[in-house]
Order: sequence, then structure tokens, then C-alpha cells
Amino acid sequence: MKTRLFTIACSLGIILSASAQTRLPDEIAYKIKGEAFSNSKIEEMSQWLTDFLGPRLTASKNGLRAEALVTEKLAEMGLNNARREFAVKFTRGGWNNERTYVAMTSPYYCAFTATPRAWSGSTGGHVEADVVYFDVQKEEDLARYKGKIGGKALLMPGDTSYTIRFEPLAARLTDEQLAEMAQDPRGSGSTMPYRMRPPMMAPALRDKVNQFLKDEKPAVILVGSGSFNVPMSNGLNHIAGQPEPTPELSLPVEDHGRMIRLVRRDVPVRLELDIRNTFSPADTIVNNVIAEIPGTDPKLKDEVVLIGAHLDSWHGGTGGADNGSGCIVMMEAIRIIKALGISPRRTIRIALWGGEEQGLHGSRGYASNQLYDIRNNKKLPGYDKFVLYLNMDNGSGRFRGIYLEENDMAVPFFKTWMQPFESLGFTTLSLRRTGSTDHVSFNIVGLPAYQFIQDRLEYGRTYHTLMDTYERLSFDDLRINAALVAWFALNAAQDNARIPVKPDAIDKLMQNLPPYFRD
Repeated sequence: MKTRLFTIACSLGIILSASAQTRLPDEIAYKIKGEAFSNSKIEEMSQWLTDFLGPRLTASKNGLRAEALVTEKLAEMGLNNARREFAVKFTRGGWNNERTYVAMTSPYYCAFTATPRAWSGSTGGHVEADVVYFDVQKEEDLARYKGKIGGKALLMPGDTSYTIRFEPLAARLTDEQLAEMAQDPRGSGSTMPYRMRPPMMAPALRDKVNQFLKDEKPAVILVGSGSFNVPMSNGLNHIAGQPEPTPELSLPVEDHGRMIRLVRRDVPVRLELDIRNTFSPADTIVNNVIAEIPGTDPKLKDEVVLIGAHLDSWHGGTGGADNGSGCIVMMEAIRIIKALGISPRRTIRIALWGGEEQGLHGSRGYASNQLYDIRNNKKLPGYDKFVLYLNMDNGSGRFRGIYLEENDMAVPFFKTWMQPFESLGFTTLSLRRTGSTDHVSFNIVGLPAYQFIQDRLEYGRTYHTLMDTYERLSFDDLRINAALVAWFALNAAQDNARIPVKPDAIDKLMQNLPPYFRD
């Protein structure tokens, strides 16, 4: 009896597996690899998107220029309906860095590498200023500085320090690490890694400090951010139309720490600076750049397989790894599909998102406008036509697998689809969740939207810095990634079956609604 039940169960499993999903013929995989590896446009596209387009800060002049040029490029590639599409309003407005110079002139001369914090103000020309260390731990400490910091260079305390690391700066995921990722973590009670953050100033004290600085008017605020003498890029929460904030500069921890050590030993430190930033409050929207290969099946052509990455970057580098690499891969993937002349049954759409770095604005706008109105708990027409979203946003490292966001129902699909590409290192299906990038905008309402598992290479020390340039791109890895995206997108576009949505996702979301949906 047990043997018979086992045989029936096995037979039923085979039937379900065979009918639930299929994959395209190996001949198509062969052709995709041939186009991706023998006729690659990856290097050409990489130079164009980084060196030529430059930094692409949200709503900046150069960000808007990039949107226009990428839209033209997608049209030139033969894609349909290439367009810039409104996502959301952007209250910060446009901001553009036009000049940055800072040097220590006493006790000796040393030019510093610095990046102005986005949406901070200007010095109004060349200025010279004494450095004051602003060590405020409680409200009473503010009295020590009253009347003493006007026109000064205000050196904020550092919350990071450099320590020697003995692990390699660039590395690929090991077999052991991939095997761990393949284990379902839900039984352990935690599915997302917990990261310790440095302690932050209490909100009430922070508000008082901000008002104190507005009243006292220092010449510049100096913060430590980044290492290897490379500053980080980040920004302020400025609102368009408000008074221009005090200029703020991000310095690497080495230069920042040097000044702190000197001042603490009563050595006078003096700087000269010239910071010029301009605001363009008219640019108060976030756009997405979108194009597609239309579907051909009369019953399925309105269903959408979506591939994407965020086009915006920070202003320090040229957004090579973050996230030019993702845009390059998605553009190359859709070029491969177009070059092979395959007419998909469903529409394959590429979306290059705006405003990701300031809070997933572009993808959240797309989801809210077309898929699900979370504020009103209402499904929109595009929801039931959404088939799959594939996202890339972890640098230019090779795809080693995919995070399936606890959607067990997606496993059979990817297990079947991935087989012709396992020899290229794509071997891991992980039911773990991963966050902080655009797939979250879709996964949060239960839709099948996934981020790839990638080799991190040297991503951790280069993204959001001046180092995030063309040199951070690994062309061999990008070629493989583009082939994989093309293959998965085509399979999703052709398969009779679809990955089911997570049936309880909306209920869970409404029980724990994120703050940005409560406004």
C-alpha cells in the first residue's frame, strides 16, 4: 500500500511539474548565448552610459539630459513606444553641483577631495574660514557655541572610523555561501539580515541643532563619510522653494579625522572653499524611461513581463556599478531579444526607474499608478496583467541565482528555466527576501518581482562614491547577466503558465502599512 501511494504521488508530481511550466528549446538558449557573447554591445553601452551620460542625480539637469538620451537610444534600438513616463512628484526639486573646491591652508596646505551633499547650498564664492569642532551630545552643549560659529567651517563629530581589513576587497560568492542562501530561512524566525547602525542623534535634539545652525549661520558644515580618501555621495531632505540650506561637504574619514585630531590638540585649522550649487525647483517630478517589444498572442499580448534597473545615480561618480550596470544589462538583454527576431506572446517591457536613491520613487510611482493603489487598497487594471519583474541593482557582479521572496510557487518555474545556464554559474534559488531596491515596489503587493543574487566584487567600497565609474564594470559578468535576463524574460513571455502572486501579501501589507503610504 505504501509503495502504491508513493508511486501515485510521484506520478502526480511529475504531471504537475510538466504541466505547470515549460521552458523554451535549448536552441533558443544557444542563440541567446551566441548573440550575447559573440555580438555583445556591453562595452560600447558601458562607455556611453557612464562617460558620456555622466552622473544622473534625480531631477538634476544632467539627470534630465540622461533621461532624454536614453529614451532616444531605446527608440534607435527599434523598441516600441520609447517614452519618459511620469511617476511621482518630487518635492526636493532639481539640484546641480557646478563647483567644488576645498583645501586646508593651516597648519599647512593640503587640497581635500570632497563631495557636496546634494540639495545643500553654496558659499557665495571663495571664502576662508577657521575650523570649529562642533561636539554636541545634549541640548545644553549648544550654549558653548552660541555666537562663535558664524562664518566658521563647522566640523561635525565622526560616527565611523577606519580599521584595517584583511579580507580581499573583491570576492566572488563561495559554494558554501551559495549553499547557505539556498536554505529556506523561514523556520529560523528571521528572513532578513539585521544590520547594526551607528547610534543617531535623538530627533528632538536633532531639530534643535538644525534650528541653531540656521540661526548661527556657519560658512560650511563638514561631515565624514567614505574611506580610502574617497568621500561618499548623499543628500539632504530639502524641499523646493525653502531657503537655501547651509553648504555641506562630505569628506573621507581620513581628511575629516585629521582635522578632528588637530583641533582636539588645540592646533588651529583653517580652510579655503568655493562651493557653487544651483537649484531648479521647476523640475519637481520623477520620470521613468520605458520601452517595449509588444506581445503578439491575441489573448496574452496585454500581459507584461517587466525588466528593469534604476537610471538615477548619485552625483559624485558616473553611476557605473550603481546602477549603470543594471541599465546596461537590461538594455543589452532586450537588444538580444530584438536581434534574434523572436516575437514574444506577451509584451516584454524595459523600465529604467527614476529616483531610486531617494526612496524607490520611480518604481513606486509606476506600481501606484498602474498596478495597485495602496492608499485606497484598490487593485488597478495592470495588476492582473503583471507577469514577472526582474531587477538588477547590486553592482556589476555575475548572477549566481535569484532571491524568490518566500514565493514557493516561483521555484518550479526558475528551476526549469535555469537549466541551460547552470554551467555559467547560475545555480542558486533562494527563498530569502532582499530589500532596498525597486523589486520591493511590486513584491510588497504580492506580485512576482525578484532581485538577482550577485557576486559583490568590490561593490561595498565603491558605490555612492567618486569611485563609482566605468572602471567598476566587469564586462564578462555583464555579458552573462544580459543573456540570463533575455532568457528568463523570453520564457516568462512564452510560458502558458504564470508565477502565482502571493495570496496573503495584501492582507499583510494593510496590517503593517509602511509610513510613506500613510501620508
